[in-house]
Amino acid sequence: MIFGGNEVNDVTFSASKKTKISVTHNKRLWEVAEDDIIFTEEDADGLLLPHNDALVISLNVLDFKIKCVLVDPGSSAKIIQWRVLEQAKLTGSIIPVTKLFAGFSLTSVTTRGEILLTTNDEGVTKATLFEEVDGDMGYNVILGRPWIHEMKVMPSTYHQLLKFPTMEGIKQISRDQPSAREMNAITIFQ
Repeated sequence: MIFGGNEVNDVTFSASKKTKISVTHNKRLWEVAEDDIIFTEEDADGLLLPHNDALVISLNVLDFKIKCVLVDPGSSAKIIQWRVLEQAKLTGSIIPVTKLFAGFSLTSVTTRGEILLTTNDEGVTKATLFEEVDGDMGYNVILGRPWIHEMKVMPSTYHQLLKFPTMEGIKQISRDQPSAREMNAITIFQ
Protein backbone atom coordinates (compact mmCIF):
# COMPACT_ATOMS: atom_id res chain seq x y z
CA MET A 1 0.00 0.00 0.00
CA ILE A 2 1.53 3.30 -1.05
CA PHE A 3 0.17 6.74 -0.27
CA GLY A 4 1.54 10.03 -1.39
CA GLY A 5 2.31 12.27 -4.24
CA ASN A 6 0.86 15.70 -4.51
CA GLU A 7 -2.14 14.99 -6.69
CA VAL A 8 -5.28 12.91 -6.84
CA ASN A 9 -7.02 12.37 -10.19
CA ASP A 10 -4.64 14.84 -11.84
CA VAL A 11 -5.55 17.63 -9.37
CA THR A 12 -2.89 18.83 -6.94
CA PHE A 13 -3.73 18.68 -3.23
CA SER A 14 -3.34 22.44 -2.87
CA ALA A 15 -5.61 23.05 -5.87
CA SER A 16 -8.18 20.54 -4.65
CA LYS A 17 -8.43 22.38 -1.33
CA LYS A 18 -9.20 25.62 -3.16
CA THR A 19 -11.34 24.33 -6.02
CA LYS A 20 -14.78 22.79 -6.13
CA ILE A 21 -14.61 20.07 -8.77
CA SER A 22 -17.50 19.18 -11.02
CA VAL A 23 -17.15 16.08 -13.15
CA THR A 24 -19.24 15.33 -16.22
CA HIS A 25 -18.76 12.57 -18.71
CA ASN A 26 -19.23 13.13 -22.40
CA LYS A 27 -20.92 9.98 -23.72
CA ARG A 28 -18.72 9.96 -26.83
CA LEU A 29 -15.55 9.79 -24.74
CA TRP A 30 -16.86 6.86 -22.75
CA GLU A 31 -18.26 4.74 -25.56
CA VAL A 32 -17.16 1.19 -24.97
CA ALA A 33 -18.52 -2.26 -25.59
CA GLU A 34 -21.83 -2.98 -23.89
CA ASP A 35 -20.52 -6.30 -22.57
CA ASP A 36 -20.51 -6.91 -18.83
CA ILE A 37 -17.23 -7.74 -17.18
CA ILE A 38 -17.54 -11.07 -15.40
CA PHE A 39 -15.09 -13.63 -14.07
CA THR A 40 -15.84 -17.34 -14.39
CA GLU A 41 -14.25 -20.48 -13.00
CA GLU A 42 -12.71 -21.01 -16.46
CA ASP A 43 -10.75 -17.80 -15.92
CA ALA A 44 -8.96 -19.58 -13.06
CA ASP A 45 -7.91 -22.54 -15.27
CA GLY A 46 -4.16 -23.01 -15.27
CA LEU A 47 -3.57 -21.34 -11.92
CA LEU A 48 -0.93 -22.83 -9.66
CA LEU A 49 -2.99 -23.84 -6.62
CA PRO A 50 -3.34 -23.19 -3.80
CA HIS A 51 -2.52 -19.52 -4.16
CA ASN A 52 -2.56 -16.28 -2.25
CA ASP A 53 -0.46 -14.56 -4.86
CA ALA A 54 -0.35 -10.85 -5.55
CA LEU A 55 -1.64 -9.86 -9.00
CA VAL A 56 1.57 -9.60 -11.03
CA ILE A 57 1.60 -9.07 -14.80
CA SER A 58 4.03 -8.15 -17.56
CA LEU A 59 3.58 -4.76 -19.20
CA ASN A 60 4.65 -3.57 -22.64
CA VAL A 61 6.32 -0.17 -22.38
CA LEU A 62 7.59 1.43 -25.58
CA ASP A 63 9.42 -1.42 -27.35
CA PHE A 64 10.17 -3.66 -24.38
CA LYS A 65 8.34 -5.89 -21.92
CA ILE A 66 8.64 -5.23 -18.20
CA LYS A 67 8.11 -8.23 -15.93
CA CYS A 68 7.23 -8.17 -12.23
CA VAL A 69 4.56 -5.46 -12.49
CA LEU A 70 2.34 -5.36 -9.40
CA VAL A 71 -1.30 -4.33 -9.88
CA ASP A 72 -2.15 -2.89 -6.47
CA PRO A 73 -5.61 -1.38 -5.82
CA GLY A 74 -4.27 -0.29 -2.42
CA SER A 75 -1.67 2.05 -3.90
CA SER A 76 -2.32 5.63 -4.92
CA ALA A 77 0.54 5.85 -7.42
CA LYS A 78 2.09 4.54 -10.63
CA ILE A 79 5.72 3.81 -9.79
CA ILE A 80 8.67 2.60 -11.85
CA GLN A 81 12.11 1.58 -10.59
CA TRP A 82 15.19 3.65 -11.53
CA ARG A 83 17.07 0.50 -12.60
CA VAL A 84 14.35 -0.32 -15.16
CA LEU A 85 14.73 3.11 -16.77
CA GLU A 86 18.50 2.76 -16.61
CA GLN A 87 18.42 -0.61 -18.41
CA ALA A 88 16.11 0.84 -21.06
CA LYS A 89 18.39 3.89 -21.43
CA LEU A 90 15.52 6.25 -20.56
CA THR A 91 17.03 8.09 -17.60
CA GLY A 92 17.54 11.18 -19.76
CA SER A 93 13.75 11.49 -20.17
CA ILE A 94 13.05 11.83 -16.44
CA ILE A 95 11.48 15.12 -15.39
CA PRO A 96 12.98 16.11 -12.01
CA VAL A 97 10.13 16.26 -9.48
CA THR A 98 10.37 15.37 -5.83
CA LYS A 99 7.41 13.71 -4.11
CA LEU A 100 7.19 11.83 -0.87
CA PHE A 101 5.49 8.43 -0.61
CA ALA A 102 4.72 6.58 2.60
CA GLY A 103 4.53 2.80 2.48
CA PHE A 104 2.74 0.19 4.56
CA SER A 105 5.34 0.39 7.31
CA LEU A 106 5.05 4.21 7.21
CA THR A 107 8.61 4.50 5.93
CA SER A 108 9.02 7.27 3.40
CA VAL A 109 10.46 7.14 -0.10
CA THR A 110 11.33 10.23 -2.10
CA THR A 111 10.93 10.13 -5.87
CA ARG A 112 13.71 11.22 -8.22
CA GLY A 113 11.26 12.42 -10.83
CA GLU A 114 8.55 11.37 -13.21
CA ILE A 115 8.49 10.03 -16.73
CA LEU A 116 5.79 9.76 -19.37
CA LEU A 117 5.89 6.36 -21.07
CA THR A 118 3.65 4.74 -23.66
CA THR A 119 2.18 1.44 -22.50
CA ASN A 120 0.55 -1.01 -24.89
CA ASP A 121 -1.29 -4.14 -23.83
CA GLU A 122 -4.00 -6.04 -25.66
CA GLY A 123 -4.08 -3.35 -28.36
CA VAL A 124 -4.73 -0.52 -25.90
CA THR A 125 -2.08 2.20 -26.08
CA LYS A 126 -1.91 4.68 -23.22
CA ALA A 127 0.46 7.45 -22.18
CA THR A 128 1.19 6.80 -18.51
CA LEU A 129 2.97 9.16 -16.13
CA PHE A 130 5.12 7.15 -13.72
CA GLU A 131 6.81 8.32 -10.53
CA GLU A 132 10.43 7.13 -10.51
CA VAL A 133 12.00 5.76 -7.34
CA ASP A 134 15.44 4.45 -6.56
CA GLY A 135 15.68 1.61 -4.11
CA ASP A 136 14.54 -1.95 -3.77
CA MET A 137 10.77 -2.15 -3.68
CA GLY A 138 10.75 -5.70 -5.04
CA TYR A 139 8.64 -5.00 -8.14
CA ASN A 140 9.80 -3.23 -11.29
CA VAL A 141 6.54 -1.28 -11.58
CA ILE A 142 3.54 -0.73 -9.32
CA LEU A 143 0.25 0.15 -11.00
CA GLY A 144 -2.10 1.62 -8.40
CA ARG A 145 -5.62 3.03 -8.41
CA PRO A 146 -4.91 5.90 -10.82
CA TRP A 147 -3.95 3.42 -13.60
CA ILE A 148 -6.72 0.97 -12.64
CA HIS A 149 -9.32 3.76 -12.83
CA GLU A 150 -7.96 5.34 -16.03
CA MET A 151 -8.08 1.96 -17.78
CA LYS A 152 -11.42 1.02 -16.13
CA VAL A 153 -9.73 -2.24 -15.15
CA MET A 154 -11.49 -4.83 -13.03
CA PRO A 155 -8.75 -6.82 -11.28
CA SER A 156 -9.36 -10.24 -9.75
CA THR A 157 -6.65 -11.56 -7.48
CA TYR A 158 -8.48 -14.89 -7.22
CA HIS A 159 -8.47 -15.35 -11.00
CA GLN A 160 -5.10 -13.58 -11.36
CA LEU A 161 -6.58 -11.58 -14.23
CA LEU A 162 -7.39 -8.04 -15.33
CA LYS A 163 -10.39 -7.31 -17.54
CA PHE A 164 -11.28 -3.95 -19.06
CA PRO A 165 -13.66 -2.54 -21.68
CA THR A 166 -12.48 -1.35 -25.10
CA MET A 167 -14.18 -0.35 -28.34
CA GLU A 168 -13.56 -3.91 -29.57
CA GLY A 169 -15.07 -5.57 -26.49
CA ILE A 170 -13.72 -6.82 -23.18
CA LYS A 171 -9.95 -7.38 -23.19
CA GLN A 172 -7.87 -9.09 -20.55
CA ILE A 173 -4.31 -9.20 -19.27
CA SER A 174 -3.30 -12.50 -17.74
CA ARG A 175 -1.19 -13.20 -14.73
CA ASP A 176 2.51 -13.81 -14.46
CA GLN A 177 2.03 -16.14 -11.50
CA PRO A 178 5.57 -17.60 -11.53
CA SER A 179 6.99 -14.07 -11.12
CA ALA A 180 4.55 -13.38 -8.27
CA ARG A 181 5.67 -16.56 -6.52
CA GLU A 182 9.33 -15.77 -7.11
CA MET A 183 8.84 -12.33 -5.54
CA ASN A 184 7.20 -13.85 -2.48
CA ALA A 185 9.39 -16.94 -2.07
CA ILE A 186 10.30 -17.79 1.48
CA THR A 187 13.63 -19.44 2.09
CA ILE A 188 13.75 -21.86 5.00
CA PHE A 189 17.16 -22.29 6.61
CA GLN A 190 17.99 -25.52 8.42
